[in-house]
Amino acid sequence: MIELRTPGELDGLRVAGRFVADVLDALLETVDVGVDLLDLDALAARMIAERGAESCYVDYHPSFGNSPFGKNLCTSVNDAALHGLPYARVLQDGDLVSLDFAASVDGWVADSAVTVQVGTPRDEDQRLIATVEQCLAAGIAQAAPGNKLGDVSAAIGSVARGAGYGVNLQFGGHGVGHTMHGDPHVPNDGRPGRGLKLRPGLVVAIEPWLMQGTDELVQDEDGWTLRSADGSRAAHVEHTIAVTEQGPEVLTLRRAQRDA
Repeated sequence: MIELRTPGELDGLRVAGRFVADVLDALLETVDVGVDLLDLDALAARMIAERGAESCYVDYHPSFGNSPFGKNLCTSVNDAALHGLPYARVLQDGDLVSLDFAASVDGWVADSAVTVQVGTPRDEDQRLIATVEQCLAAGIAQAAPGNKLGDVSAAIGSVARGAGYGVNLQFGGHGVGHTMHGDPHVPNDGRPGRGLKLRPGLVVAIEPWLMQGTDELVQDEDGWTLRSADGSRAAHVEHTIAVTEQGPEVLTLRRAQRDA
């Protein structure tokens, strides 16, 4: 069921969005060569506890997961595209890591993701990150009242395909509210002018992700991590946004984005 949020409810979602952004900022300050993925997860867990928030991931057990996720953060490294389950792995120079984090604060959820290079950057990785961030920006720009959901999806897909990347439609954005995943589903490609009419109060996570080679996924032995079928590297970004009378409002802006 698609729900439209009242101004008061949006205030609660803004608080959740700021917390999620603050956690990602702390993680980005920590990510470096020699840092263990489990240390990143422990940092997220500590910040959740200090805030009195709740993890959206620890007990998360959808149909495609072999067991409850059991961690507080998704850490997808190199060829891992989505749902990277943290494990004892030390980040190396040249790694590409996506951090995906969602939490509930006072009953309201926000969800966001960022991809960053570790140590020495690679040109092809920077191009991938830049393109997926452009996909996100294009999708957000279309999340205006009166537009259709297909306008958001088409904008994302157009940027991706224009840059030469394939688009996988198995996973995409989603509604956000009291739970992490709700209606509507927001595909990362589509046809403009089609689908749900966007109205003020709609809150969704817009979530483009791309792989350098294939558009096909395979599931890791851990039962969660989804990797590119050809071993090529992946990037994933996400913001929770609200459709308002004035246009799209990003609820999960990180510090650098707020200051830009």
